Amino acid sequence: MTKRSRRNHSAAFKAKVALSAVKGDATLAQLAERFDVHPNQITQWKSQLLERAGEVFAAASERSAGTETVPLKDLHAKIGQQALEIDFLAGALGRLPGSSAKR
Repeated sequence: MTKRSRRNHSAAFKAKVALSAVKGDATLAQLAERFDVHPNQITQWKSQLLERAGEVFAAASERSAGTETVPLKDLHAKIGQQALEIDFLAGALGRLPGSSAKR
């Protein structure tokens, strides 16, 4: 018996298999044979589909409520500050005798 190489399934394929499992028209063994996937994998995909089904109908504001975004203006200010610090330190190192900053 040879070991099968790891397969990556697309999201559309996973959804198709999970929806077939939710419908309940066929047993897990039949679905596993039809889609050439292990029954445990079908059970996992089905549970993921059922857990996340509410996200499909959630408003955009509800979806992004859990993620914090840093304003772009703050990021640009931080980048500018770091650029100034780097320039200052490079200049200070360049003035030292025998420094290796400017080779």
